[in-house]
Amino acid sequence: MKRILFPTDFSEVATNAFLHALEFAKIVQGELVLLHTFELPVFDNQFFPENYLVIYESVELSQFDMFKDEIPKLRAIAEKHNLQKIKMTHRLMDGNLIYNINKAIKEDKIDYVVMGTEGASGWSAFFSGTNTGAVLTDVEVPLLCIPLEAKFKKTKRIGFTTRFRAKDKKALKKVLEIAKLAGADIKCLYVKTDTSDVTKDIVKKWEKDFEDEPIEFFVITSNEVKETILDFILYQEIDVLTMLTYKRSFFEGIFHPSLTKKFANNFDVPILAIPID
Repeated sequence: MKRILFPTDFSEVATNAFLHALEFAKIVQGELVLLHTFELPVFDNQFFPENYLVIYESVELSQFDMFKDEIPKLRAIAEKHNLQKIKMTHRLMDGNLIYNINKAIKEDKIDYVVMGTEGASGWSAFFSGTNTGAVLTDVEVPLLCIPLEAKFKKTKRIGFTTRFRAKDKKALKKVLEIAKLAGADIKCLYVKTDTSDVTKDIVKKWEKDFEDEPIEFFVITSNEVKETILDFILYQEIDVLTMLTYKRSFFEGIFHPSLTKKFANNFDVPILAIPID
């Protein structure tokens, strides 16, 4: 059974993403691991020699109580959408959010991560370049990012941006597995700029390789990559957009890092980030 990590700060953004996580778990026949992290305040024990540990224990207890109170609300959401059979386990961890996500992935043998973006507690920083790069450099599992504006709807069309590399083909096969489970089609997009080096023969080879699969290829000539992708999402009625992440940076080769946050904030569809070597 696939294991899906769902980090949550119990904000509106995270709650919105929770339904996506449940539905994704249903598609891949998986279970959810709910993760809540918090950072303990820094105290100088020379000023609190007697109650130093008591302070920390108090903070941990308050976080535990809050976590305990929020879980029934999430279970109620699952029941409301007839998804109460999805297995859920829980982790409460102190420390840095990114560090704990990576730790949970390793310890719980996570296959996917689903999380909301633009929430509280540092969540907005996930699309600011530094934190995103830190997560995706270490994380070797697909990450499904859910913007607040992305309300859940059945996945019928999955967008896939590509540069027609061998590594891209490997990622496309992973997405194809998900698409078949969801009963969805894949719309594969390549934005051909003035500096593009992809030939027609390469495109035809890919079309031949996937001719028996529910995949349609689009090659659009434009130097306005961001705008072209946004238009593609709109006109092809894309429900989930897949983009590939590289070791160097998020959306490497497609966007300059300074554009990443602005670009992501324009989305009202989930983004499935597939890490590749």
